[in-house]
Amino acid sequence: MPELPEVETTRRGIAPYLEGQEITEVLVRQPRLRVPVPEDLAERLVGARVGVLKRRAKYLQIPVATLEGEATLLWHLGMSGSLRIASVGDLPKKHDHVDVVTAKGYVLRYHDPRRFGFVDWQQGDGSLDTRLAHLGPEPLDDAFNGRWLYNASRNKRVAVKPFLMDNRVVVGAGNIYAAEALFMAGIDPRRAAGKISLARYQQLAAAVKEVLAAAITQGGTTLRDFVSGQGEPGYFAQQLNVYGRHGQPCLRCGVELRRITLGQRASVFCPGCQR
Repeated sequence: MPELPEVETTRRGIAPYLEGQEITEVLVRQPRLRVPVPEDLAERLVGARVGVLKRRAKYLQIPVATLEGEATLLWHLGMSGSLRIASVGDLPKKHDHVDVVTAKGYVLRYHDPRRFGFVDWQQGDGSLDTRLAHLGPEPLDDAFNGRWLYNASRNKRVAVKPFLMDNRVVVGAGNIYAAEALFMAGIDPRRAAGKISLARYQQLAAAVKEVLAAAITQGGTTLRDFVSGQGEPGYFAQQLNVYGRHGQPCLRCGVELRRITLGQRASVFCPGCQR
């Protein structure tokens, strides 16, 4: 499933081809996505000009200027979706559901085998959308730090890993990156969130920032079919320390990595390094 680094990689990859461009055509081959594609999407978008692309958590926000005023395309990649840049004349593949064509001949093409993603239309900048209203801070912003985690965790009995993966606490720390950040900070994922000290949360917040920044720099994590806006795979999987390595020796201390289940999600950690 594309996580925050994959969505940020996508934003950076497609932005140069879309920002400032006029939309000349919209093709919807399959409208039955997780949220049905708006029936009037083409009518609304043709003639609009694309603004500066943004990202909030795992949502891609594409602002457009229309005759009716400012609006936003809210795009979510779901479990298996990807947005790629094609050219007019490039034949679509199976599961290529939506094309947004620009005056310069670039095509923003949405591919989603499982159809769990969506594209939706919002008037204005989209900031009031209920899907975004209760999200926590962005992990690379200054608002996210050890003090924030410490204050949010008081009296919480939930294990620290599902706590960290709660989008109301911080966005973007999905299963892969939470596992890697907890390993980097030396924290056992089973520990109660409310029992962790401020100093250790400061280490954890720094680890989250480092892990996510590295993943973004290297283009995300290739685990199944994620590709960037140019169709290139991510490479962060080459540097994973614990995720997907259960039964193998810890790269730091040599102890065998263990897999457990927390919050209905598989979690791998090192019983030697993480306490």
